[in-house]
Amino acid sequence: MQVPEPVRLSEMDEAQLARLMNRSGEDVGEVQEQVRKIVEDVRTRGAQALVEAHQELSPGLTPGDFRVEREEIEQAYKQVPEEVTAHLRLAARNIRRFHAAQLELRSWQVEVAPGIVAGRKCVPMDAVGCYVPGMRAVYPSTALMTIIPAVVAGVERVVVCTPAGEGLRANPYTLVAADIAGATEIYKLGGPWAIAAMAFGVEPVPRVAKIVGPGNKYVTAAKTIVFGVVDIDSPAGPSEALVLADAGADARVVALDMLAQMEHDPDAAAVLVTDHEPLAYKVRDELAAVAPTLPRAEILGQAMRYCALVVAGSLEEAIDFANSYAPEHLEIIVAEPFGVLERIRNAGSIFLGPYAPVAAGDYASGTNHVLPTAAAARAFSGLSVDDFVKHPTYQYLTREGLASIAPTITTLAEAEGLPIHAMSVRARLED
Repeated sequence: MQVPEPVRLSEMDEAQLARLMNRSGEDVGEVQEQVRKIVEDVRTRGAQALVEAHQELSPGLTPGDFRVEREEIEQAYKQVPEEVTAHLRLAARNIRRFHAAQLELRSWQVEVAPGIVAGRKCVPMDAVGCYVPGMRAVYPSTALMTIIPAVVAGVERVVVCTPAGEGLRANPYTLVAADIAGATEIYKLGGPWAIAAMAFGVEPVPRVAKIVGPGNKYVTAAKTIVFGVVDIDSPAGPSEALVLADAGADARVVALDMLAQMEHDPDAAAVLVTDHEPLAYKVRDELAAVAPTLPRAEILGQAMRYCALVVAGSLEEAIDFANSYAPEHLEIIVAEPFGVLERIRNAGSIFLGPYAPVAAGDYASGTNHVLPTAAAARAFSGLSVDDFVKHPTYQYLTREGLASIAPTITTLAEAEGLPIHAMSVRARLED
């Protein structure tokens, strides 16, 4: 297994730096046309396209078979160990509490001038779709992370799609988590077929206003194709983490946090940036000693190509590097983590101090783990209640209020070549 050598940031050439900054950057271009055909097939042929795509899982299935009935959910509870169910409930409680705090100060109004009152309403979407992956691994935590913010936001219809296995059976862990989270309905559909079904409203799946949740490049491509028909969340690719650490960090802890990120996927990325060169070498030695002994060693070995141990000339330079990298997950393991936090601009989710591993946010601390990857944190935030509400604006004007801005309205309307706009104002102010 090839573990990377520490490298000084000042000695990296442009090609090395570009490769590091670009990481895997999942390319959906190679599957775009294939996925576009699937999406169009679902749009035009509806349920028949869904049935044909899943026929081999359950010969003779009908569109109604895709829906998970209550009996199947109850059976799932019997299959999942009670201890796991209890911890899913605990995680759900923390996630719900964190997201409920985001509801404050949602609607407001202000008197912008005498006689002119303007405001903004907070309105939940009518229906949203949550995609929960389930082929390479099982992700009940993703069910909690996508469904709970929508429920907290007040969305009435929270639709879940998740891939099914042989016999058209959904994973019981996913079903239990989705039920605990408050999903109103669950469908055994995966890949581009699920995304298209939710976007267009194909029997028995209802049409939704927005689709959220991670997935492979086929799912990502499908989401980009239906964007505009529905809204989607931020771009999602292979998982990644950057650890910003100083001399006081525990090398073994840093190495394990990097490996924990890399075990997700062969294309996952994990980077250490530190102002203490000896730490980089200690982390290298820990990676070399531990990685080959772990259960997912093959995946770790492939992900090493996106692993790096970067030595900065100062803590300031390390912070600048972190902002440029714009990681999905950023761990800050330094003497004064809150001081560094003030200078962080680009990150999906931030973990402060030696006792805040990414795994805490993945499962139970309450923050959301559906986050922007591949430097998209420069423009996007993690999934939140904000993703499931709309903010229509309103205004109320008295006659005096309209009169006070009438000259501005009419002048600008006529300057833009829209005289009827001006007439609509003058007509209201005529004696």
